[in-house]
Amino acid sequence: MAMAPDMLFNLRNNFYLGAYQAAINNSDVPNLSEDDAIERDCLVYRSYIALGSYQLVINEVDSSAATPLQAVKLLALYLFSPDNKVNTIRHDKEHLVKQESTISSIREWLGDAAIGNNPILRLIAGTIFMHEQDYHEALKYTNDGRTMELYALNVHIFLKMNRSDCAEKQLRVMQQIDEDHTLTQLATAWVNLAVGGSKVQEAYLIFQDFSEKYQMTSLILNGKAVCCMHMGNFDEAESFLLEALNKDAKDQETLANLVVCCLHLGKHSARFLSQLKLSDPEHMLVKQGLSAEESFDRAIQTVG
Repeated sequence: MAMAPDMLFNLRNNFYLGAYQAAINNSDVPNLSEDDAIERDCLVYRSYIALGSYQLVINEVDSSAATPLQAVKLLALYLFSPDNKVNTIRHDKEHLVKQESTISSIREWLGDAAIGNNPILRLIAGTIFMHEQDYHEALKYTNDGRTMELYALNVHIFLKMNRSDCAEKQLRVMQQIDEDHTLTQLATAWVNLAVGGSKVQEAYLIFQDFSEKYQMTSLILNGKAVCCMHMGNFDEAESFLLEALNKDAKDQETLANLVVCCLHLGKHSARFLSQLKLSDPEHMLVKQGLSAEESFDRAIQTVG
């Protein structure tokens, strides 16, 4: 018996490869089952979150929505920070309280036998705890896998923990399930980059293949650029990153990679670092830069 066509294949693919607006624009898929309709809505709202439209998700997902959609709303609540920053200290405290409240809610839901095993809820929990850099807590909820997205998130978490051995084990599971799946290919590229050496060229070829098959996105361009930087081709990396910046001037990974690339090329990176500060004040590069600035300021005061 022939398998039914996967009605959400293109939508998922757009989301996985960072074509978020395309995912939203092409989400009107007819004749979906109830479960597929929920998955479709989750992908659309996660695309809005990826584009920074947190308030839209918070407003549109009401208390009667299915558990996966409620979980996606929790992610929007966790990431949402109002633009009004008149009193930065008070603003930061309020944002922290909201985040703690969201984490408390997600823990409560995960402990509920009726919904705790929902894969989207576990995916969102893993994503939030990864943001918190609490990788062991994230793995508590994602380690069982069961969906390609959870396996891919595990690979990502293990690489953050510098455990490429564990990442490779997860990748092997993904390859056994579906070697050609977009997430398997992406995870292969991430692991190859972590392993380094001749594997970097293999990672580059995966991103090159994506760029030939699908819409060019910041994610694909950043992937190619990072591979180029690993191979010492900083001029080529810069051209990919500037192309990515044209697609999205606020993309944090593009800005961070441009800072690093410019430093290697001996070019000024201050403007990109300033943009990164505005786009993501919590980014590791910003924090490292700030701590260096603070040390310098303290040294100047000491001399004075």
